[in-house]
Amino acid sequence: MGVSGCGKTTVAEGLRNELGWPFQEGDALHPSANVQKMAAGIPLNDEDRWPWLEHCHAWLAQCEQNGTGGILTCSALKRSYRDVLRREGLNPLFIYLHVDQAVLAQRLQTRTGHYMPASLLPSQLQTLEPPAADEHAISVSVATPPPQTIAEILSKLKSL
Repeated sequence: MGVSGCGKTTVAEGLRNELGWPFQEGDALHPSANVQKMAAGIPLNDEDRWPWLEHCHAWLAQCEQNGTGGILTCSALKRSYRDVLRREGLNPLFIYLHVDQAVLAQRLQTRTGHYMPASLLPSQLQTLEPPAADEHAISVSVATPPPQTIAEILSKLKSL
């Protein structure tokens, strides 16, 4: 979880390669209206996000039903959004990826092939509620190269 540009997809793909768990790119679960809105530089609001979060929850629930782990990229910016993902007895571990705003802005300026424009970063940062101490989450800086970040996450997972 984290704002756009923090490396969710890169880290998730690395974890999938190491763990062999099913992987779902959360952006692919957005309704087309959300994608069109973001591509136009319009921030999503809570009402826009609820259907998407329901799709994310359903994917996690399917992994639980199948008895597999699962890796889902999802911004999960607010506690209330994470609460949707935790519904019905699910207890996903949130891996909160974070880095300085300047690094995020640079990454977004150089990113290609994604509908989310860099202009939406301030709205995401304004919306962000980092996980609280009572949430099932770990916090990881993504200032290091992806292989180091992935190794740090795997180490933290082993100690849970």
